[in-house]
Amino acid sequence: MACNSHPRKTWSNVQVVQTASWQAKELTPGQLAQRAGVSVSALHFYEREGLITARRTSGNQRRYPRETLRRVAFIRISQRVGIPLAEIRTALDNLPDGRNPTRRDWETLSTTWRADLDDRIEQLIRLRDNLTGCIGCGCLSLGVCKIFNAHDHLGDEGPGARVLDTHAAENCTKPGVCGPAPEPA
Repeated sequence: MACNSHPRKTWSNVQVVQTASWQAKELTPGQLAQRAGVSVSALHFYEREGLITARRTSGNQRRYPRETLRRVAFIRISQRVGIPLAEIRTALDNLPDGRNPTRRDWETLSTTWRADLDDRIEQLIRLRDNLTGCIGCGCLSLGVCKIFNAHDHLGDEGPGARVLDTHAAENCTKPGVCGPAPEPA
């Protein structure tokens, strides 16, 4: 029996999705969702957002090309590290349609994100390092707390988290207040 001839079986109210063969060139939404670790509604959302595509059968059922598994994995991990869907869509638009992306395709894509990912890592490290001390002290040492902003004096510098945001700190005009003080000469 082919895996697509009866993709769903039910026992009472429990729905079981038949696992697709590794040779299957197309996957049902349930098979793709199960294999990718996402909900079917997430697949439909990704499709509406233009991140993945499906063809429709004569019965108007979706069928996803097997290579969609890689795209969904890429979407999930990109979202997990905070990359916005618009950037993910732009990156996926640069991958070839109709064939699995090659290693070179993925390397090209990752190269374009390297600086952004390095920046995100720097921001996370700064957040971790500054919050650890503050949470540990309970902010009882407001005179030396790195994120305390008495009288909102950092509001003159602009919006946002002026101390913890590395981009805001770079544009700060009060060294030692919104970022590290410069080293003495």
